[in-house]
Amino acid sequence: MVIGVMDAIGRGARSAAPVLELAPSGQKNTALSAAAAALRARRHRILADNERDMQEAQEEGASGPLLDRLRLDEKRIEAMARALEDIAELPDPIGTVLAEWTRPNGMRIQRRRVPLGVIGIIYESRPNVTADAGALCLKSGNAVILRGGSESARSNAAIHACLKEGLQVAGLPSASIQLVPTTDRAAVGYMLAEMSRYIDVIVPRGGKQLIERVRREARVPVIGHLEGLCHVFVDRAADLSMAEEIVLNSKLRRTGVCGAAETLLVDRHCARTHLGPLVKALLEAGCEVRGDETTRRCDQRVQSATEQDWSTEYLDAVIAVRVVEGLDAAIEHIRHYGSRHTDCIVTRDPAAAERFLTRVDSAIVLHNASTQFADGGEFGMGAEIGISTDKFHARGPVGVEQLTSYKYVVRGNGQVRP
Repeated sequence: MVIGVMDAIGRGARSAAPVLELAPSGQKNTALSAAAAALRARRHRILADNERDMQEAQEEGASGPLLDRLRLDEKRIEAMARALEDIAELPDPIGTVLAEWTRPNGMRIQRRRVPLGVIGIIYESRPNVTADAGALCLKSGNAVILRGGSESARSNAAIHACLKEGLQVAGLPSASIQLVPTTDRAAVGYMLAEMSRYIDVIVPRGGKQLIERVRREARVPVIGHLEGLCHVFVDRAADLSMAEEIVLNSKLRRTGVCGAAETLLVDRHCARTHLGPLVKALLEAGCEVRGDETTRRCDQRVQSATEQDWSTEYLDAVIAVRVVEGLDAAIEHIRHYGSRHTDCIVTRDPAAAERFLTRVDSAIVLHNASTQFADGGEFGMGAEIGISTDKFHARGPVGVEQLTSYKYVVRGNGQVRP
């Protein structure tokens, strides 16, 4: 049964892809605007379905961070609707000429942006991914097959119904955005290993186990990241008040997102003045602190950090704290333990900031700003499918442009190669 369902979805997506590649911007934007209106109009139904998902997840013992990712409310639904409208306002990337030149023999060559084709997206917990991913793929001219987690099945279906309504209003194929209707795990395996004739690229969004499985089993290219081991480094020239605000926001604004800081590094040259207040602020905000020997001495509530803590993505109100011997030691710590996701330096020294920004090899590096800005919406992309730590094709927030490729268009007047 799963094979038949998945093959039908694949055929539908493959037939919709060439229609979307040629769809004018206005038609795609009409679909997005209508879907945003449907999200607002159906918000009570969406919330009711989400409440059922939440109750079931709680009965099954889901963790606090997972429940936070799963939960919808009026504010989050409105944010989804606004994201769809923001994506509609973005320039259409398809057909954009990236470069053009003329060869000595008179041939004219263009490098032109085109869709990837059919994108498969496998995700967990977050129902907003249904809206964000569907909208970004539509805007970039791609058909998409969405496979959400079983814990959010009702919420995903309710949101997908709004996207389908938008497609119908705009006269676009309903197979442009499809949601796998079964929670059978066999569907994921089939999608990864047996649908290469339909799917051009897979994008996973979820926990470490999911992403490891996708990378291991997928027979098509994968865009994704493994972990968000994000760091905040407080340099000797950091303003303490600014550092405290950035550290608290980076760690605690939302602990379950991949841009949440997991490790705080403090320069030994400012530890006497900065370390104690920063640790105290974290503890009093309800964050568990696991620290090295110097950190433990500044507050008896600090627990002892182990080697494993420096490479742990907590996704919870827990942070590891280490005192380092200056900027270069911080960079070396990040290089050794980090996941090349998002890292921040807090400092008033522009030379130190520039050295950090240049030498830290992460998808996103920040100076004097929270790591929680690791988000496509905050980058002006409308939304994102995820943060890629890959170096091939896409890196950082995966938005509309990152869901495209290019082709070369060559125009001649009878040239032949000697």
